[in-house]
Amino acid sequence: MQSIHPAQIDQWLAQAREAAPGQTPLVLDVREPWELQTASVKPDGFELMAMPMRSVPARFAELDRHRPIACLCHHGARSAQVVHFLTNQGFDQVINIHGGINAWSHERDPGVPLY
Repeated sequence: MQSIHPAQIDQWLAQAREAAPGQTPLVLDVREPWELQTASVKPDGFELMAMPMRSVPARFAELDRHRPIACLCHHGARSAQVVHFLTNQGFDQVINIHGGINAWSHERDPGVPLY
């Protein structure tokens, strides 16, 4: 499974745009709604979509299998499971954001609240 740290998101975005010209990369936030209300990332060069992990098996058809997708959760465990699931469903450009939104706050945007 491919994984990046939040500090590497700009590099991933550049690579994603090269790999899929004309498609906006997607950050798929798989946290629960209460977590999104507590802390969220600001889309910057990517689209942000919320899809709680438990809903992914029923909703993954909403996603483009060939679109670059980076999965995000609190610390990286749930998003890693979603990456594994999506890869098994034929998604070819999906990665995990290692450390989740917690690492995002430390590495990229200290304005994102910790919880």
